[in-house]
Amino acid sequence: MRFRGVETILLFAVEDWWVSDLTSFADRKPSNLFIETIEDSELLTLDFAGKNRLLEKIPAFEHMYRLLVQRSLGVLQQRFYSTISETAEERYKQFLEKYPLVAQRVPQHQIARYIGVSPEFLSKVRSGLFKKH
Repeated sequence: MRFRGVETILLFAVEDWWVSDLTSFADRKPSNLFIETIEDSELLTLDFAGKNRLLEKIPAFEHMYRLLVQRSLGVLQQRFYSTISETAEERYKQFLEKYPLVAQRVPQHQIARYIGVSPEFLSKVRSGLFKKH
């Protein structure tokens, strides 16, 4: 996602995660989000009509879909809360706790965009943490 010309990363989806723009999907309107893979990935797609057929024919799919939507909402709510209430250092620590393997697999500038700071500021945060330990 780009905001005022700056890439913003809303989420890192690790193995076996589901990624979607739920609003775009539900409203059947074009998305303003991009989903980008940084590693080889298996992609499964589902259109709106196909989702509805699955919900009607397979009750277990409806249960799974509801749980996935609830999980997505919870993740985004927590992300929003973190963004408005925590310092960059706290957000970085939380990122490392939540995504310990991702930190080794993605460039630092993407982590910076995820926690809402410039790459240069992330470098200062990281060096400050290193000095504390």
